[in-house]
Amino acid sequence: MSIQILHYEFLGPVALDQWGPPMEKVVYVMLSRNKDQFRPVYAGVCEKTDDKAFFVSNPAFKCWVSLAGSDRNLYLAILPLFDSGPDKRKYVLEKIVSSIKPPCNGQASGGQADQQP
Repeated sequence: MSIQILHYEFLGPVALDQWGPPMEKVVYVMLSRNKDQFRPVYAGVCEKTDDKAFFVSNPAFKCWVSLAGSDRNLYLAILPLFDSGPDKRKYVLEKIVSSIKPPCNGQASGGQADQQP
């Protein structure tokens, strides 16, 4: 399954509670679901994580849940960019944030990299 955001083909959406690590070198978009419609609420990057709590520990998580109504309405779309450097991933992230203006990117990290070791 895939979803197009701007002109990028993302994997997903997949329910956030069905996501499991690892995840490496991706741009991701958190989506809230209302019936069959998905609304972007946040965009970020991940260089690498094996942490199952990667998303729930994000400072903007409360904003996501607030907009979605429940964590059960949160979905994840991932754009793997394995062969790209950090500058390319940051460029894609900035393009997405400036174009679709996810409301939770103004919260906490402001859309910057959500990198974890």
